[in-house]
Amino acid sequence: MAGSRRPPRWVYDPAGAFRRSGKPVPLNIWQEVERRAQELITSTLKPRYLQPPPKKADLNYLVDISSKWRGPYFYFCSKYCSPGPRALSPFFESRFARLQYAGDERFNLAYFRHTGQWWEIMQLLSLEECLAEIEAGGLFIP
Repeated sequence: MAGSRRPPRWVYDPAGAFRRSGKPVPLNIWQEVERRAQELITSTLKPRYLQPPPKKADLNYLVDISSKWRGPYFYFCSKYCSPGPRALSPFFESRFARLQYAGDERFNLAYFRHTGQWWEIMQLLSLEECLAEIEAGGLFIP
């Protein structure tokens, strides 16, 4: 359909949180986020969510929780085993939480919805606030 393109719209964005930071993540922030996230994974998330594999495994089950950077985004990832006879692969990874570096040691926090899209629920939080939200569970369950 020619000419059916929607005109651009203005969106209220008080702190520029939706705008991608043009600066790369500083190395000290990068390392601090990795270190603190690994502490959270090891001390809280793995003991809370990892369980021994079921004896009769027909359905997917959680086997690991990890994290990784991709550009200005830091992801918390869950790895599942897929034991069924029709599984496309024996393991798959799913991301369940995302921190986006917004500059000035602040992050935007999002979770992965069942619709296949990231939903940003909080903006311009400190690293401590983001990790506390993830630790609390709620929307951030692997």
